[in-house]
Amino acid sequence: MSTVPPGEQRRGPAVAAGPQWRALAEEHRERAAVYAEPFVERRNRGATHPVEDFLFTYYTLKPGQFTRWHPGAGVVLLDAAERLDWKFYRAVGAEELEAAGLPPAEAAAQAGSAATVDVEDFFARRGSAVDFTRELLSLSTAKPGNFGCFGMHEWAMAYRSEENEIRHEHLELRLGPDGTDSVVESHRIHCTHFDAFRFFQPQAVERNEVQPTRERQRHLEQPGCLHANMDVYKWAYKLLPLVDSDLVMDAFELAWQIREMDMRAAPYDLRAWGYEPIPVETAAGKKQYATMQRDFAARSTQLRQRLLNSLREVAGPASD
Repeated sequence: MSTVPPGEQRRGPAVAAGPQWRALAEEHRERAAVYAEPFVERRNRGATHPVEDFLFTYYTLKPGQFTRWHPGAGVVLLDAAERLDWKFYRAVGAEELEAAGLPPAEAAAQAGSAATVDVEDFFARRGSAVDFTRELLSLSTAKPGNFGCFGMHEWAMAYRSEENEIRHEHLELRLGPDGTDSVVESHRIHCTHFDAFRFFQPQAVERNEVQPTRERQRHLEQPGCLHANMDVYKWAYKLLPLVDSDLVMDAFELAWQIREMDMRAAPYDLRAWGYEPIPVETAAGKKQYATMQRDFAARSTQLRQRLLNSLREVAGPASD
C-alpha cells in the first residue's frame, strides 16, 4: 500500500489503512478547531468578533463541514464504511482494490467497507462549477497584479455614512465620518472585485474606475486583489471532496491573514480588539499595504496553481 501527502501530485492509486487516515482526519480536525471552536462558542453566547467571524459568516462552509477531513480524489480509504453515506463517496470493489495493490484476500475483505471520492458523480453534478473555477483561476493567475488600490474598497463601503445612516455597531470610524469621506474623495478607486464592489455605498459607485459585474467576474479578477485572494478558499471548499482538505486549510489560513490585513487597512478603529491600523491615507501606510499585498498575491498564486493541478489530476490535460 502507498499513501500520498495531501496536496502533492498523485501518480497512481493511493490506499490508506484505517489507522492512517483516521490519524490524518484527527490532525485536520485539531487544525480546523483552532478557528472553528471560538466562532461556535461566540455564536452560542450571542457574541461576535469584527474580524474573525467573517470567514464563517460571509463564506458558506459551516464549522462542522470545515472540520471534516477529505483525502481528495484518487485515494482509497480502507475500513471506511461510514463514508459510504457521505456525499460524493462510493464503495470500492475487490477488483479495484486488487488493482490498487491489495492482496486478493484483503481486497475481498475490504470490498464492503472501502470508500473513495466518486469523481464521475461529482463531475456529472458539479461539472459546471469545476469549469467555472478552472477558468476563473487560470485567467486571474495569468494576469499582472494591481497593487495601487490601497484598500479603498473598504472605505467606499463606509462612504457618506451619516447620509446613508450606516450603523457601525461597536466599530468606530478611525477618522470619523468626515475624515473617512475625505479619504475616499481624495483617492483613486480601482476595485476589480464584484463581491466587494456590490457593497459600495451608492455615492461611491461612480467613483470606481471600473464597474464590475458578475458576468465580467472571471475577466476582471486579478491576483493583487485581497478579496480575490481570500476567495481562493471559497473555490477550494466548493470543490470538496474532489480536492483534499489540506489544500482547503492552507487557503483558509491565508484568507484569515488577509482578512486581518484588510480590516487593519479599513476605516474602522480596531485597536481595542488588538489590531493596529495600517493608515493607508498616508505614504507610509500605502507602502506597508502594498508590501503585504504583494506577499499575499504570491502566496495565493501558489494556491491557485495547486488547485488547478488538483483539477488537472482528475480531469486530465483536457482540463487546461
